[in-house]
Amino acid sequence: MEEEQEIWELRLYVAGKTPKSLLALANLKNYCERHLKGKYQLEVVDLLQQPQLAEGDQILAIPTLVKKVPEPIRKIIGDLSNEEKVLVGLNIRPATPV
Repeated sequence: MEEEQEIWELRLYVAGKTPKSLLALANLKNYCERHLKGKYQLEVVDLLQQPQLAEGDQILAIPTLVKKVPEPIRKIIGDLSNEEKVLVGLNIRPATPV
């Protein structure tokens, strides 16, 4: 039996400690702890301190969440307050037909 688990690599781009950035981080941590507990790495990139990192992931708006692994790479822009949209967007949960 294989016990190999895929580690989800997530990067959240923010610009300082704005209310929207803090909300996005809190929401993301909440979802990860509930749905990916022990299976994720979260990196927070403050573009006020490291603006050069925005180019690599082509960040046009903030906050933006980038899922690096598992592929495909996905991006979600905003404060991540819509849990269903975030889970579907990250491929954690399949989209439910309307």
